[in-house]
Amino acid sequence: MTRKNRVAALIAIAAGTALLATGCSSSGSANGSDGKVTMTFWHNSTTGPGKAYWLDTVKAFESEHPDVTIKVQAIQNEDLDGKLQTALNSGDAPDVFLQRGGGKMTAMVKAGQVMDISGSIGSAAKSAISAGTFAGYEQDGGTYAMPVDVLPEGIWYSQDLFKAAGITGTPTTMDELNADIVKLKASGVDPVAVGAKDAWPAAHWYYNFALRQCSKATLDKTAKTLQFDNACWTAAGKDVAAFNATKPFNDGFLTTSAQQGAGSSAGLVANHKAAMELMGSWDPGVISSLTPDAKPLADLGWFPFPAISGGQGKPGAIMGGLDGFSCSAKAPKKQCTEFLNFIVQKDNQEAYYKAFDTIPVNKDAQSVITEPYLKSVLAAYSDAPYVSQYLDTLYGQNVGNALNTSVVDVLAGKGTAADIVKTTDQAAAKG
Repeated sequence: MTRKNRVAALIAIAAGTALLATGCSSSGSANGSDGKVTMTFWHNSTTGPGKAYWLDTVKAFESEHPDVTIKVQAIQNEDLDGKLQTALNSGDAPDVFLQRGGGKMTAMVKAGQVMDISGSIGSAAKSAISAGTFAGYEQDGGTYAMPVDVLPEGIWYSQDLFKAAGITGTPTTMDELNADIVKLKASGVDPVAVGAKDAWPAAHWYYNFALRQCSKATLDKTAKTLQFDNACWTAAGKDVAAFNATKPFNDGFLTTSAQQGAGSSAGLVANHKAAMELMGSWDPGVISSLTPDAKPLADLGWFPFPAISGGQGKPGAIMGGLDGFSCSAKAPKKQCTEFLNFIVQKDNQEAYYKAFDTIPVNKDAQSVITEPYLKSVLAAYSDAPYVSQYLDTLYGQNVGNALNTSVVDVLAGKGTAADIVKTTDQAAAKG
């Protein structure tokens, strides 16, 4: 997702297991009678400036709160949801953890696993973060996470590779995108990078076709019913299959990871081996960590997902999400919510932007954004008639996993558009 910040390096299984064993169960039992509190904190920034940011931020919080100790655990993004669900279900959850929202959060709320922080959100946070943004984490009168960034999605591209291929603008329709792909192939580069090994990056093509094919009413209704009976869902699958038939993706895309190393989809863009990648606005930070000098890609650009003909979705609608952090239901409320308020202070949010090269949620901190591509993303996000959460988040973990894997099956020639709907409906029926 988070995919929010999806800066990633593969954690060794043994190390991950050891961290998991020591990283949980600080709630309650680690709170001493002397008033000292120890909390655990799980995030998904395993390398580079992102990992350093969280260590520095925790250290700064601890210096202001000498009776609080926070044990930080960085978990590979693709592993986080599964490990977190296991920890929550076992009653051994971290005190603070990355929250993606949507159906995944709904399940936590229903199970009583996550804290309602609505009465503990500070006035500074309320004034700096829009009510509409907080709405992404609200349910039944409660608020269950503090947002830290906004993550609109679109297509990131190399301006230099576009220019070398004779492309003078960015595509606004699928016909124009397909024409540009032909030019990029002729220039000798892979047009589109995708890390289908991780499933969800490939499924994002389906999400965006569904955003164009389905109306907002259908997206919202499906979130409640988990029934994919509208014809737009199959139409989106056919769009994916038709696009895949043009062979737009990098060689070996089915075994390519999304964010781990120079050979990942983000790495291919970072090293000018591929021209484009569809991804959320955490991607610039991932790409910059994978360039030869580990610096931002100088020619990086962005454009919205192209329009299609005949769809029910409104032009300009955008796929996106939030990254935020929740307190577990058993966390020490005062200290945990103080930490959540701390991380969205203006100076911390400015540092967050610099570390992750993405859009901070604090409106006052957004003034420091200088990159043209992030300004373009923010403008499209602000102008969008509506924003849909990523579908694997919106529809919950079980349905999301089924959706992601069935899309990859279509790309691998092992399934059809109808199979996407069938598999997803089966997952929904199982609950």
